[in-house]
Amino acid sequence: MTSPQTAGRAAEPTSWAPLAVVLIGGFIAFLDFFITNVAIPSIQSDLDAGAPETQLVMVGYGAALCVGLITGGRMGDIFGPRRMFVIGLAFFTAASAACGFAPSIWFLIVARVIQGLSSAMLTPQVLAVVSHVYTGEARGRAFSAYGLMLGLSGLCGQLIGGMLIALDVAGLDWRTVFLINIPIGLVILALTPRIVPHIRTGTGAKLDLPGAALAIVSFAAVMLPLLEGREQGWPLWAWLSLIAAVPLFVLFITHQRRLAARDAAPLIDPGLFRERGFTVGVSAYFVYFMSMGSFFLLFAIYMQEGRGWDPLPSGLLFTTMSAGFFGSSFLARKLAARIGNQVIALGAGLVAVGYGMVGLIVAHIGTAGTAGWVAPGLLVAGFGMGLVAAPLPAAALAGIDPKHASSASGVLSTAMEGGAALGVSLVGVVFFGALGDSPALDNYPKAFYLSIAVIVAFPVIVTLLVQALPKPASAVAGEGQGQGQGQGEEASAVEQPVRKTDRQYASER
Repeated sequence: MTSPQTAGRAAEPTSWAPLAVVLIGGFIAFLDFFITNVAIPSIQSDLDAGAPETQLVMVGYGAALCVGLITGGRMGDIFGPRRMFVIGLAFFTAASAACGFAPSIWFLIVARVIQGLSSAMLTPQVLAVVSHVYTGEARGRAFSAYGLMLGLSGLCGQLIGGMLIALDVAGLDWRTVFLINIPIGLVILALTPRIVPHIRTGTGAKLDLPGAALAIVSFAAVMLPLLEGREQGWPLWAWLSLIAAVPLFVLFITHQRRLAARDAAPLIDPGLFRERGFTVGVSAYFVYFMSMGSFFLLFAIYMQEGRGWDPLPSGLLFTTMSAGFFGSSFLARKLAARIGNQVIALGAGLVAVGYGMVGLIVAHIGTAGTAGWVAPGLLVAGFGMGLVAAPLPAAALAGIDPKHASSASGVLSTAMEGGAALGVSLVGVVFFGALGDSPALDNYPKAFYLSIAVIVAFPVIVTLLVQALPKPASAVAGEGQGQGQGQGEEASAVEQPVRKTDRQYASER
């Protein structure tokens, strides 16, 4: 008979094909959050749009993605991650076609919102498939691949977008950044049913529709002011929305606890947050992306508006950071085997050092010096990112029951998107405040290095939060039992907490 620990898990895979399929699907969804940055000027010119409308092209996708992630994750737990991956990718591909052929700016904005909601159905299923399909050493490698995919989608977004626009295939200009998703999406849609195994979640639950509605409204009340408030000078509606978010979240949490107390099926099982590793990991993920989101945006503004660089050369400079990230990603697992979760603290510390180096160089070169001098700082920061990208989500999800894998992944992805939005809003106050209403060219370096002083604090906080993560189970076993245990007792840091949590959930139910 199937044990409780493996009831919702597919058989051990014979290849890495399932991982490759879901990672490519996840890559194009995450990439679309970043790639559109470089297309904004062309969109504004071609569709005769104003700055507020083109801003909504970005905000519409980001807000829809963030508010839908938790619901999308829960739908994966109920209906199966493979099924929701296919549905989400199908809508995402169709929405990409609508974006690419958009005849007007408002058509594009609506299509971007649909694209964001589709991505919210799709992206939580990537980690869910990893959690269900892979075990032990294979799961560790799969998490590393996921971290590599996530990091490269952010680091390469501006470069890929700049290249597509520069190539101007068939005179399509900015439209290619959306149309490129169509052939990729169709291929992955065809391969998924053949390669990714059907995963039986076995929850038998119904979707908590009132909880989903409360979650969407609550997150929208936070995300829309964070994404749009600064651009509009923090109008009254933005502050009222943030204030209203507090009772909305209280109502949502109360509703989830009541359902759990009745042994019903809440959108987010409160039991997830009884796992210290999950709570601390999600918090660290949130703070980490506060730094990453704000640095990427402000560095791009400094290079393109402060120094007058085109998107493609500016994107090429990011390849230095990508090289550091790519190199350290292969070292992260080996270092984690030696120093455990401290590899995350080491990586976050290097990110802080790298950002600090870039800030000091910018303060020195201003708008006239050689921009290549920032490359060493970008390399160090990228190297640090590679040490964080895979171990941090792995540590956060290590103790989660596989039947809640999609929900947990949705919460983690929400922390990522929400952290990036909050970081941009907070650091943006410093940056745009230093620029002034009519920014002179010489103000850009000052605004940038003043912002860096705030940005470096975020990865430092991550290094402190990591100290509260539980020790990996293999490390605890090694301390208590010594060496020479049998292979069955040498479970990875991912597997042992899963067994423990399954028993906890069984006793709770």
